[in-house]
Amino acid sequence: MSIPQGAYQPDLPGVPPWLNKGDNAWQMTAATLVGLQSMPGLVILYASIVKKKWAVNSAFMALYAFAAVLICWVLVGYRIAFGDKLLPFWAKGAPALGQKFLTGRARMPETTHYFSDGTTVESPMHEPFYPMAAHVYFHFTFAAITMILLAGSVLARMSIKAWIAFVPLWLIFCYTVGAFSLWGGGFLYHWGVIDYSGGYVIHLSAGISGFTAAYWVGPRLKSDRERFPPNNVLLMLAGAGLLWMGWSGFNGGAPNAANVAAPLAVLNTNISAATSLLVWTTLDVFYFGKPSVIGAVQGMMTGLACVTPGAGVVQAWAAIVMGILAGSIPWFSMMILHKKSTFLQKVDDTLAVFHTHAVAGLLGGLLTGLLAEPSLCSIILPVTNTKGAFYGRSGGILFLKQIVAALFIIGWNIVATTLILLAIRLFIPLRMSDEQLMIGDDAVHGEEAYALWGDGEKYDPERHGWQGSASPPETTQTGFVNGARGVTVNL
Repeated sequence: MSIPQGAYQPDLPGVPPWLNKGDNAWQMTAATLVGLQSMPGLVILYASIVKKKWAVNSAFMALYAFAAVLICWVLVGYRIAFGDKLLPFWAKGAPALGQKFLTGRARMPETTHYFSDGTTVESPMHEPFYPMAAHVYFHFTFAAITMILLAGSVLARMSIKAWIAFVPLWLIFCYTVGAFSLWGGGFLYHWGVIDYSGGYVIHLSAGISGFTAAYWVGPRLKSDRERFPPNNVLLMLAGAGLLWMGWSGFNGGAPNAANVAAPLAVLNTNISAATSLLVWTTLDVFYFGKPSVIGAVQGMMTGLACVTPGAGVVQAWAAIVMGILAGSIPWFSMMILHKKSTFLQKVDDTLAVFHTHAVAGLLGGLLTGLLAEPSLCSIILPVTNTKGAFYGRSGGILFLKQIVAALFIIGWNIVATTLILLAIRLFIPLRMSDEQLMIGDDAVHGEEAYALWGDGEKYDPERHGWQGSASPPETTQTGFVNGARGVTVNL
Protein backbone atom coordinates (compact mmCIF):
# COMPACT_ATOMS: atom_id res chain seq x y z
CA MET A 1 0.00 0.00 0.00
CA SER A 2 1.40 3.41 -0.96
CA ILE A 3 1.90 6.02 1.73
CA PRO A 4 -0.38 9.11 1.37
CA GLN A 5 1.61 12.08 0.26
CA GLY A 6 1.38 15.84 0.64
CA ALA A 7 -1.98 17.33 1.53
CA TYR A 8 -3.59 13.89 1.88
CA GLN A 9 -1.59 12.62 4.85
CA PRO A 10 -3.68 12.11 8.01
CA ASP A 11 -3.43 14.80 10.69
CA LEU A 12 -1.28 17.05 8.53
CA PRO A 13 -0.66 20.35 10.40
CA GLY A 14 -1.40 22.30 7.22
CA VAL A 15 -4.87 20.75 7.00
CA PRO A 16 -6.68 21.43 10.29
CA PRO A 17 -10.08 19.80 10.90
CA TRP A 18 -11.98 23.02 10.20
CA LEU A 19 -10.46 23.56 6.73
CA ASN A 20 -12.72 22.96 3.74
CA LYS A 21 -10.41 22.65 0.77
CA GLY A 22 -13.14 23.46 -1.73
CA ASP A 23 -14.10 26.68 0.04
CA ASN A 24 -10.45 27.60 0.45
CA ALA A 25 -9.63 26.97 -3.21
CA TRP A 26 -12.67 28.91 -4.43
CA GLN A 27 -12.01 31.86 -2.13
CA MET A 28 -8.43 32.21 -3.35
CA THR A 29 -9.62 31.86 -6.96
CA ALA A 30 -12.34 34.46 -6.42
CA ALA A 31 -9.84 36.83 -4.83
CA THR A 32 -7.53 36.44 -7.82
CA LEU A 33 -10.40 37.15 -10.22
CA VAL A 34 -11.28 40.34 -8.35
CA GLY A 35 -7.61 41.32 -8.29
CA LEU A 36 -7.45 40.87 -12.06
CA GLN A 37 -10.36 43.29 -12.42
CA SER A 38 -8.06 46.02 -11.10
CA MET A 39 -4.64 44.78 -12.12
CA PRO A 40 -4.54 44.73 -15.09
CA GLY A 41 -8.27 45.22 -15.89
CA LEU A 42 -8.90 48.79 -14.78
CA VAL A 43 -5.27 49.75 -15.42
CA ILE A 44 -5.82 48.83 -19.08
CA LEU A 45 -9.31 50.33 -19.20
CA TYR A 46 -8.20 53.67 -17.73
CA ALA A 47 -5.09 53.84 -19.90
CA SER A 48 -7.11 53.37 -23.09
CA ILE A 49 -10.40 55.18 -22.40
CA VAL A 50 -8.74 58.55 -21.79
CA LYS A 51 -7.13 61.01 -24.17
CA LYS A 52 -3.70 59.87 -25.36
CA LYS A 53 -1.79 62.44 -23.36
CA TRP A 54 -3.25 61.05 -20.09
CA ALA A 55 -2.80 57.31 -20.72
CA VAL A 56 0.27 56.85 -18.51
CA ASN A 57 -1.00 59.02 -15.66
CA SER A 58 -4.39 57.30 -15.57
CA ALA A 59 -2.85 53.83 -15.56
CA PHE A 60 -0.36 54.84 -12.88
CA MET A 61 -3.06 56.19 -10.56
CA ALA A 62 -4.71 52.76 -10.66
CA LEU A 63 -1.41 50.90 -10.30
CA TYR A 64 -0.32 52.98 -7.30
CA ALA A 65 -3.70 52.60 -5.60
CA PHE A 66 -3.59 48.80 -5.93
CA ALA A 67 -0.18 48.59 -4.25
CA ALA A 68 -0.79 51.24 -1.59
CA VAL A 69 -4.14 49.80 -0.52
CA LEU A 70 -2.60 46.35 0.04
CA ILE A 71 0.06 47.67 2.42
CA CYS A 72 -2.38 49.89 4.31
CA TRP A 73 -4.86 47.00 4.44
CA VAL A 74 -2.54 44.53 6.15
CA LEU A 75 -1.00 47.18 8.43
CA VAL A 76 -4.29 48.45 9.85
CA GLY A 77 -7.20 48.56 7.40
CA TYR A 78 -8.45 44.98 7.51
CA ARG A 79 -9.00 44.89 11.24
CA ILE A 80 -10.68 48.33 11.23
CA ALA A 81 -13.18 46.82 8.79
CA PHE A 82 -13.51 43.30 10.25
CA GLY A 83 -12.01 43.39 13.74
CA ASP A 84 -13.25 43.99 17.27
CA LYS A 85 -15.83 46.75 17.66
CA LEU A 86 -14.66 50.23 18.61
CA LEU A 87 -17.73 52.20 17.50
CA PRO A 88 -21.02 51.10 15.89
CA PHE A 89 -19.45 51.88 12.49
CA TRP A 90 -15.75 51.21 13.12
CA ALA A 91 -13.56 48.47 14.56
CA LYS A 92 -10.21 48.61 16.33
CA GLY A 93 -7.27 48.82 13.98
CA ALA A 94 -4.33 46.42 14.24
CA PRO A 95 -1.90 44.70 11.89
CA ALA A 96 -2.98 41.58 10.03
CA LEU A 97 0.52 40.20 9.63
CA GLY A 98 1.07 37.59 12.34
CA GLN A 99 1.48 33.96 11.34
CA LYS A 100 -0.90 32.72 14.04
CA PHE A 101 -3.56 35.19 12.95
CA LEU A 102 -3.26 34.50 9.23
CA THR A 103 -3.11 30.69 9.41
CA GLY A 104 -5.95 30.39 11.90
CA ARG A 105 -9.57 29.97 10.90
CA ALA A 106 -11.16 33.07 9.43
CA ARG A 107 -13.59 34.74 11.77
CA MET A 108 -15.43 38.04 12.07
CA PRO A 109 -15.70 38.58 15.81
CA GLU A 110 -18.55 41.11 15.76
CA THR A 111 -20.94 39.13 13.55
CA THR A 112 -22.69 37.14 16.29
CA HIS A 113 -26.29 38.30 15.99
CA TYR A 114 -28.74 38.21 18.89
CA PHE A 115 -32.50 38.35 19.09
CA SER A 116 -34.06 41.50 20.51
CA ASP A 117 -33.60 40.21 24.08
CA GLY A 118 -29.86 40.71 23.63
CA THR A 119 -28.88 37.31 25.03
CA THR A 120 -30.30 34.62 22.72
CA VAL A 121 -28.16 34.00 19.65
CA GLU A 122 -30.06 34.32 16.36
CA SER A 123 -27.05 33.71 14.11
CA PRO A 124 -23.62 32.56 15.31
CA MET A 125 -20.40 34.36 14.53
CA HIS A 126 -19.44 34.05 10.89
CA GLU A 127 -16.47 31.69 10.60
CA PRO A 128 -15.70 30.55 7.04
CA PHE A 129 -13.96 27.22 6.57
CA TYR A 130 -10.69 28.66 5.32
CA PRO A 131 -7.70 30.52 6.80
CA MET A 132 -7.77 34.19 7.73
CA ALA A 133 -5.14 34.92 5.06
CA ALA A 134 -7.70 34.11 2.34
CA HIS A 135 -10.25 36.46 3.91
CA VAL A 136 -7.72 39.27 4.31
CA TYR A 137 -6.63 39.02 0.69
CA PHE A 138 -10.15 38.64 -0.71
CA HIS A 139 -11.34 41.81 0.98
CA PHE A 140 -8.15 43.66 0.03
CA THR A 141 -9.13 43.21 -3.61
CA PHE A 142 -12.52 44.76 -2.81
CA ALA A 143 -10.90 47.73 -1.10
CA ALA A 144 -8.46 48.20 -3.98
CA ILE A 145 -11.07 48.19 -6.72
CA THR A 146 -13.18 50.69 -4.78
CA MET A 147 -10.26 53.11 -4.67
CA ILE A 148 -9.52 52.63 -8.36
CA LEU A 149 -13.16 53.17 -9.34
CA LEU A 150 -13.09 56.42 -7.37
CA ALA A 151 -10.02 57.49 -9.32
CA GLY A 152 -12.10 57.50 -12.50
CA SER A 153 -13.76 60.73 -11.35
CA VAL A 154 -10.52 62.72 -11.07
CA LEU A 155 -8.45 61.45 -13.98
CA ALA A 156 -6.58 63.94 -16.18
CA ARG A 157 -6.02 66.67 -13.61
CA MET A 158 -5.55 65.49 -9.99
CA SER A 159 -2.01 66.02 -8.72
CA ILE A 160 -0.26 62.67 -8.41
CA LYS A 161 1.24 63.79 -5.08
CA ALA A 162 -2.21 64.60 -3.75
CA TRP A 163 -3.44 61.21 -4.97
CA ILE A 164 -0.57 59.47 -3.19
CA ALA A 165 -1.65 61.11 0.07
CA PHE A 166 -5.37 60.62 -0.55
CA VAL A 167 -5.38 56.84 -1.06
CA PRO A 168 -4.38 55.69 2.45
CA LEU A 169 -6.45 58.38 4.16
CA TRP A 170 -9.60 57.54 2.23
CA LEU A 171 -9.13 53.82 2.79
CA ILE A 172 -8.81 54.23 6.56
CA PHE A 173 -11.37 56.96 7.23
CA CYS A 174 -13.96 56.22 4.56
CA TYR A 175 -13.90 52.72 3.09
CA THR A 176 -13.50 50.87 6.39
CA VAL A 177 -16.56 52.61 7.84
CA GLY A 178 -18.87 51.22 5.17
CA ALA A 179 -17.18 47.80 5.27
CA PHE A 180 -17.54 47.39 9.04
CA SER A 181 -21.03 48.89 9.21
CA LEU A 182 -22.44 46.57 6.53
CA TRP A 183 -20.18 43.49 6.57
CA GLY A 184 -17.97 43.37 9.64
CA GLY A 185 -20.65 43.38 12.32
CA GLY A 186 -21.49 47.07 12.54
CA PHE A 187 -24.86 48.62 13.18
CA LEU A 188 -26.23 48.24 9.64
CA TYR A 189 -25.20 44.57 9.55
CA HIS A 190 -27.13 43.79 12.71
CA TRP A 191 -30.05 45.94 11.63
CA GLY A 192 -30.53 43.59 8.68
CA VAL A 193 -29.49 45.78 5.74
CA ILE A 194 -28.51 43.75 2.68
CA ASP A 195 -25.36 44.59 0.76
CA TYR A 196 -24.51 41.21 -0.65
CA SER A 197 -21.24 42.16 -2.34
CA GLY A 198 -20.70 45.89 -2.30
CA GLY A 199 -23.43 47.90 -3.98
CA TYR A 200 -23.17 50.35 -1.10
CA VAL A 201 -19.72 49.61 0.36
CA ILE A 202 -18.02 49.77 -3.04
CA HIS A 203 -20.11 51.33 -5.82
CA LEU A 204 -22.16 53.91 -3.96
CA SER A 205 -19.09 54.90 -1.93
CA ALA A 206 -16.82 55.17 -4.98
CA GLY A 207 -19.41 57.15 -6.95
CA ILE A 208 -20.25 59.62 -4.18
CA SER A 209 -16.66 60.09 -3.01
CA GLY A 210 -15.47 60.36 -6.61
CA PHE A 211 -18.03 63.05 -7.38
CA THR A 212 -17.11 64.89 -4.17
CA ALA A 213 -13.41 64.66 -5.01
CA ALA A 214 -14.07 65.92 -8.54
CA TYR A 215 -15.78 68.97 -7.04
CA TRP A 216 -12.85 69.83 -4.77
CA VAL A 217 -10.06 69.01 -7.22
CA GLY A 218 -11.63 71.12 -9.94
CA PRO A 219 -12.18 70.48 -13.66
CA ARG A 220 -9.92 69.45 -16.49
CA LEU A 221 -8.80 71.99 -19.04
CA LYS A 222 -11.66 73.27 -21.17
CA SER A 223 -10.11 71.69 -24.26
CA ASP A 224 -9.99 68.29 -22.54
CA ARG A 225 -13.57 68.53 -21.32
CA GLU A 226 -14.80 69.43 -24.79
CA ARG A 227 -12.86 66.68 -26.56
CA PHE A 228 -11.68 63.60 -24.69
CA PRO A 229 -11.60 60.69 -27.16
CA PRO A 230 -10.37 57.26 -26.04
CA ASN A 231 -6.92 56.59 -27.39
CA ASN A 232 -7.51 52.87 -28.00
CA VAL A 233 -11.07 51.51 -28.17
CA LEU A 234 -10.01 47.89 -28.70
CA LEU A 235 -7.71 47.95 -25.67
CA MET A 236 -10.53 49.55 -23.71
CA LEU A 237 -12.67 46.53 -24.56
CA ALA A 238 -9.94 44.21 -23.30
CA GLY A 239 -9.96 46.01 -19.94
CA ALA A 240 -13.75 45.94 -19.85
CA GLY A 241 -13.71 42.21 -20.58
CA LEU A 242 -11.42 41.56 -17.63
CA LEU A 243 -13.72 43.63 -15.47
CA TRP A 244 -16.82 41.69 -16.54
CA MET A 245 -15.32 38.22 -16.22
CA GLY A 246 -13.63 39.11 -12.94
CA TRP A 247 -17.03 39.96 -11.50
CA SER A 248 -17.68 36.23 -11.19
CA GLY A 249 -15.14 36.26 -8.37
CA PHE A 250 -16.51 39.55 -7.07
CA ASN A 251 -20.03 38.25 -6.46
CA GLY A 252 -19.27 34.53 -6.49
CA GLY A 253 -16.84 34.89 -3.59
CA ALA A 254 -19.12 37.01 -1.41
CA PRO A 255 -20.80 34.05 0.43
CA ASN A 256 -17.32 33.06 1.70
CA ALA A 257 -18.09 29.49 0.68
CA ALA A 258 -18.52 27.38 -2.43
CA ASN A 259 -22.21 26.94 -1.56
CA VAL A 260 -25.39 27.17 -3.65
CA ALA A 261 -25.50 30.97 -3.38
CA ALA A 262 -22.16 31.37 -5.17
CA PRO A 263 -23.09 30.01 -8.64
CA LEU A 264 -26.50 31.70 -8.47
CA ALA A 265 -24.75 35.00 -7.80
CA VAL A 266 -22.39 34.41 -10.73
CA LEU A 267 -25.27 33.65 -13.08
CA ASN A 268 -27.31 36.64 -11.90
CA THR A 269 -24.27 38.87 -12.32
CA ASN A 270 -23.83 37.93 -15.95
CA ILE A 271 -27.56 38.10 -16.71
CA SER A 272 -27.81 41.64 -15.34
CA ALA A 273 -24.66 42.81 -17.13
CA ALA A 274 -25.78 41.43 -20.49
CA THR A 275 -29.30 42.82 -20.13
CA SER A 276 -28.07 46.25 -19.13
CA LEU A 277 -25.57 46.39 -22.01
CA LEU A 278 -28.32 45.56 -24.51
CA VAL A 279 -30.76 48.08 -23.05
CA TRP A 280 -28.12 50.85 -22.97
CA THR A 281 -27.13 50.10 -26.57
CA THR A 282 -30.77 50.11 -27.67
CA LEU A 283 -31.31 53.52 -26.08
CA ASP A 284 -28.16 54.84 -27.78
CA VAL A 285 -29.44 53.66 -31.16
CA PHE A 286 -32.93 55.05 -30.56
CA TYR A 287 -31.73 58.42 -29.24
CA PHE A 288 -28.46 59.03 -31.13
CA GLY A 289 -29.01 56.90 -34.23
CA LYS A 290 -26.00 54.61 -33.75
CA PRO A 291 -24.59 52.20 -31.15
CA SER A 292 -21.60 53.32 -29.08
CA VAL A 293 -18.85 50.99 -27.89
CA ILE A 294 -18.18 53.27 -24.92
CA GLY A 295 -21.90 53.26 -24.21
CA ALA A 296 -21.98 49.46 -24.28
CA VAL A 297 -19.13 49.36 -21.75
CA GLN A 298 -20.99 51.83 -19.54
CA GLY A 299 -24.13 49.71 -19.80
CA MET A 300 -22.16 46.62 -18.88
CA MET A 301 -20.75 48.42 -15.86
CA THR A 302 -24.10 49.70 -14.60
CA GLY A 303 -25.56 46.20 -14.90
CA LEU A 304 -22.71 44.78 -12.84
CA ALA A 305 -22.89 47.50 -10.20
CA CYS A 306 -26.68 47.30 -9.91
CA VAL A 307 -26.89 43.54 -9.34
CA THR A 308 -23.99 43.47 -6.86
CA PRO A 309 -25.95 44.35 -3.67
CA GLY A 310 -28.42 41.54 -4.31
CA ALA A 311 -26.70 39.03 -6.60
CA GLY A 312 -26.99 36.10 -4.20
CA VAL A 313 -30.42 36.88 -2.77
CA VAL A 314 -32.55 37.52 -5.89
CA GLN A 315 -33.94 35.11 -8.45
CA ALA A 316 -32.67 35.01 -12.03
CA TRP A 317 -35.77 36.73 -13.40
CA ALA A 318 -35.12 39.55 -10.93
CA ALA A 319 -31.60 39.90 -12.35
CA ILE A 320 -33.19 40.63 -15.74
CA VAL A 321 -35.37 43.30 -14.12
CA MET A 322 -32.30 44.80 -12.46
CA GLY A 323 -30.46 44.75 -15.78
CA ILE A 324 -33.29 46.53 -17.60
CA LEU A 325 -33.42 49.29 -14.99
CA ALA A 326 -29.60 49.47 -14.76
CA GLY A 327 -29.40 50.03 -18.50
CA SER A 328 -32.06 52.74 -18.54
CA ILE A 329 -32.07 54.79 -15.32
CA PRO A 330 -28.30 55.54 -15.24
CA TRP A 331 -28.50 56.14 -19.00
CA PHE A 332 -31.21 58.74 -18.37
CA SER A 333 -29.26 60.35 -15.51
CA MET A 334 -26.14 60.58 -17.68
CA MET A 335 -27.54 61.46 -21.09
CA ILE A 336 -30.59 63.56 -20.19
CA LEU A 337 -30.55 64.73 -16.58
CA HIS A 338 -26.84 65.57 -16.57
CA LYS A 339 -27.21 67.89 -19.56
CA LYS A 340 -30.08 69.73 -17.89
CA SER A 341 -28.43 70.13 -14.48
CA THR A 342 -26.10 73.09 -14.01
CA PHE A 343 -24.58 71.52 -10.90
CA LEU A 344 -23.87 68.15 -12.52
CA GLN A 345 -22.22 69.91 -15.47
CA LYS A 346 -20.14 72.07 -13.16
CA VAL A 347 -18.55 69.05 -11.49
CA ASP A 348 -16.11 67.38 -13.89
CA ASP A 349 -16.57 63.66 -13.22
CA THR A 350 -14.15 62.37 -15.87
CA LEU A 351 -15.52 58.86 -16.41
CA ALA A 352 -19.05 59.55 -15.11
CA VAL A 353 -18.45 57.38 -12.04
CA PHE A 354 -21.38 59.08 -10.31
CA HIS A 355 -23.78 57.72 -12.93
CA THR A 356 -22.24 54.31 -13.57
CA HIS A 357 -21.55 53.44 -9.93
CA ALA A 358 -23.35 55.73 -7.48
CA VAL A 359 -26.67 55.77 -9.34
CA ALA A 360 -26.40 52.10 -10.32
CA GLY A 361 -25.27 50.98 -6.85
CA LEU A 362 -28.06 52.93 -5.15
CA LEU A 363 -30.58 51.54 -7.62
CA GLY A 364 -29.39 48.00 -6.93
CA GLY A 365 -29.60 48.45 -3.18
CA LEU A 366 -33.16 49.71 -3.39
CA LEU A 367 -34.18 46.95 -5.82
CA THR A 368 -32.70 44.40 -3.42
CA GLY A 369 -35.05 45.79 -0.79
CA LEU A 370 -37.89 44.93 -3.14
CA LEU A 371 -36.71 41.69 -4.75
CA ALA A 372 -34.75 39.80 -2.05
CA GLU A 373 -36.14 36.26 -1.98
CA PRO A 374 -36.77 34.87 1.56
CA SER A 375 -35.20 31.41 1.18
CA LEU A 376 -32.09 32.85 -0.49
CA CYS A 377 -31.78 35.45 2.26
CA SER A 378 -31.80 32.69 4.87
CA ILE A 379 -28.65 31.17 3.36
CA ILE A 380 -26.34 34.11 4.01
CA LEU A 381 -28.00 36.78 6.17
CA PRO A 382 -27.75 37.04 9.98
CA VAL A 383 -31.30 38.31 10.48
CA THR A 384 -33.88 35.57 10.04
CA ASN A 385 -37.10 36.04 8.06
CA THR A 386 -35.54 38.74 5.88
CA LYS A 387 -37.40 39.33 2.61
CA GLY A 388 -38.02 41.99 0.02
CA ALA A 389 -41.17 44.07 -0.15
CA PHE A 390 -42.51 42.03 -3.08
CA TYR A 391 -42.64 38.92 -0.87
CA GLY A 392 -44.95 40.22 1.84
CA ARG A 393 -46.07 43.28 3.73
CA SER A 394 -43.29 43.02 6.33
CA GLY A 395 -40.77 43.12 3.51
CA GLY A 396 -41.39 46.84 3.20
CA ILE A 397 -39.32 47.28 6.35
CA LEU A 398 -36.27 46.00 4.47
CA PHE A 399 -36.83 48.55 1.72
CA LEU A 400 -36.87 51.37 4.29
CA LYS A 401 -33.69 50.00 5.86
CA GLN A 402 -32.01 50.00 2.46
CA ILE A 403 -32.90 53.69 2.04
CA VAL A 404 -31.53 54.63 5.47
CA ALA A 405 -28.29 52.70 4.85
CA ALA A 406 -27.82 54.46 1.51
CA LEU A 407 -28.29 57.85 3.16
CA PHE A 408 -25.67 56.96 5.78
CA ILE A 409 -23.14 55.87 3.16
CA ILE A 410 -23.81 58.96 1.04
CA GLY A 411 -23.52 61.35 3.97
CA TRP A 412 -20.38 59.77 5.40
CA ASN A 413 -18.61 59.72 2.04
CA ILE A 414 -19.41 63.35 1.28
CA VAL A 415 -18.23 64.59 4.66
CA ALA A 416 -15.18 62.33 5.07
CA THR A 417 -13.92 62.82 1.52
CA THR A 418 -14.32 66.59 1.83
CA LEU A 419 -12.38 66.73 5.11
CA ILE A 420 -9.60 64.52 3.74
CA LEU A 421 -9.14 66.66 0.63
CA LEU A 422 -9.27 69.93 2.55
CA ALA A 423 -6.59 68.60 4.88
CA ILE A 424 -4.39 67.51 1.96
CA ARG A 425 -4.92 70.88 0.28
CA LEU A 426 -3.20 72.59 3.20
CA PHE A 427 0.06 70.95 2.15
CA ILE A 428 -0.30 69.83 -1.50
CA PRO A 429 -2.23 71.38 -4.40
CA LEU A 430 -5.03 69.04 -5.42
CA ARG A 431 -4.92 69.97 -9.10
CA MET A 432 -1.98 69.95 -11.48
CA SER A 433 -0.64 73.21 -12.81
CA ASP A 434 -2.03 74.51 -16.09
CA GLU A 435 1.32 73.82 -17.75
CA GLN A 436 1.18 70.17 -16.72
CA LEU A 437 -2.43 69.95 -17.84
CA MET A 438 -1.51 71.27 -21.27
CA ILE A 439 1.26 68.72 -21.80
CA GLY A 440 0.02 65.67 -19.92
CA ASP A 441 2.02 62.51 -19.23
CA ASP A 442 5.36 63.85 -20.40
CA ALA A 443 5.18 66.73 -17.92
CA VAL A 444 3.95 64.60 -15.02
CA HIS A 445 5.95 61.40 -15.51
CA GLY A 446 8.49 62.12 -18.24
CA GLU A 447 6.91 59.26 -20.20
CA GLU A 448 4.26 58.85 -22.89
CA ALA A 449 2.18 55.87 -23.89
CA TYR A 450 2.60 56.19 -27.67
CA ALA A 451 5.10 57.94 -29.92
CA LEU A 452 2.25 59.10 -32.15
CA TRP A 453 0.69 62.41 -33.10
CA GLY A 454 -3.04 61.96 -32.63
CA ASP A 455 -5.44 62.00 -29.70
CA GLY A 456 -7.65 59.28 -31.06
CA GLU A 457 -8.75 61.27 -34.15
CA LYS A 458 -8.39 60.27 -37.74
CA TYR A 459 -5.35 61.84 -39.34
CA ASP A 460 -5.96 65.35 -40.59
CA PRO A 461 -2.87 66.98 -42.23
CA GLU A 462 -4.16 70.45 -41.40
CA ARG A 463 -4.38 69.65 -37.69
CA HIS A 464 -1.67 67.04 -37.22
CA GLY A 465 1.43 68.49 -38.78
CA TRP A 466 2.82 68.32 -42.26
CA GLN A 467 0.82 68.88 -45.47
CA GLY A 468 1.12 67.75 -49.07
CA SER A 469 4.69 67.06 -50.11
CA ALA A 470 6.17 68.81 -47.11
CA SER A 471 8.62 66.81 -45.06
CA PRO A 472 7.41 65.10 -41.90
CA PRO A 473 8.49 66.46 -38.50
CA GLU A 474 12.19 66.21 -37.83
CA THR A 475 13.17 63.01 -36.06
CA THR A 476 15.94 62.81 -33.47
CA GLN A 477 17.55 59.95 -31.59
CA THR A 478 15.40 60.66 -28.53
CA GLY A 479 12.07 61.23 -30.23
CA PHE A 480 10.18 63.34 -32.71
CA VAL A 481 8.25 66.57 -32.53
CA ASN A 482 4.54 66.13 -32.02
CA GLY A 483 3.00 68.03 -34.90
CA ALA A 484 -0.27 68.54 -33.03
CA ARG A 485 1.15 70.19 -29.92
CA GLY A 486 4.83 70.85 -30.53
CA VAL A 487 5.78 68.53 -27.65
CA THR A 488 8.76 66.22 -27.76
CA VAL A 489 7.64 62.61 -27.43
CA ASN A 490 10.22 60.20 -26.09
CA LEU A 491 10.51 56.90 -27.89
